[in-house]
Amino acid sequence: MRAVFLDQQTFSPTIDFSLIEQQVSELICYATTSPSEVIRRCTDAEIIITNKVLLTAEVLAKLPQVKLICITATGYNNVDIEAARELNIAVTNVSGYASSSVAQYVFAQLLEYYQQTNHHNKNTEQGLWQKSEVFCYHGNGFQELAGKSLGIVGYGNLGKAVEAIALAFNMKPLISERPGATTVRNGRVSFDEVIGEADIISLHCPQTPETEQCINSDVLSRMKKSAVLINTARGPIIDEHALFDALLNKDIAYAILDVLTQEPPAAEHILLMGSLPNLKITAHIAWASMEAQQRLINLVADNILSFQQGEQLNRLA
Repeated sequence: MRAVFLDQQTFSPTIDFSLIEQQVSELICYATTSPSEVIRRCTDAEIIITNKVLLTAEVLAKLPQVKLICITATGYNNVDIEAARELNIAVTNVSGYASSSVAQYVFAQLLEYYQQTNHHNKNTEQGLWQKSEVFCYHGNGFQELAGKSLGIVGYGNLGKAVEAIALAFNMKPLISERPGATTVRNGRVSFDEVIGEADIISLHCPQTPETEQCINSDVLSRMKKSAVLINTARGPIIDEHALFDALLNKDIAYAILDVLTQEPPAAEHILLMGSLPNLKITAHIAWASMEAQQRLINLVADNILSFQQGEQLNRLA
């Protein structure tokens, strides 16, 4: 089967694609693919591999030879799943590949914020310790993670990996029930209670109609003034204008974002223009340790092999 990868540049150049190549007769990779190029590049392909390239019902209807779409991510909002099902096109995604990577990112950022690591390193680099009249130079104070409550919104593989590290730090995980849920499952806490009680809120839920902008001005107003908000899930989960106002007015203490509603963002994006000192933004890289990227590609190869053997591994359609 002939395969085409539409946006290989979403992976690091050192990632090995040999396991995918072993499952197909030919693999053609494009760094990026614009909407106007999709149909032409996929015309002869039986397998489409895509990370974020949009595959709409209109596009899929013009590709009758396609048998399988492999999404190189867990989220699948870039592919019209219902249209694929109607056209008898199998669709797969991948999950579980980035648990360690995302959890490590979350705690790297939390440790930087609470421990003030960079600040204290610079104190010595700038000679402040050397000039101290006592054996230490305090600089900014830092806090322990132990005892802090960590609200986890989204309790899949990623949320559970974050919880495991939180427990090692003697933190208090609060596993949130889904926003808007009328009942609370055993072992969980209502979303409203998590919002009001958590010192840190870490988002790991999928983007759905129920979760879009679930972190809005009302929710932000009910968080602790000292709270830290982390989003490694999807940008649209947060109302970005409301977050800007909350940070500007210091309604919450700090926010760490690895995702934004538009990616890549426009230069004039409100959260990039504001120079907010209590906001840190990274470029959607929490998932992307070298190990996680390689695991993901290997899982795509497994999905292709499974499809060829008539099995249903990671099937969405």
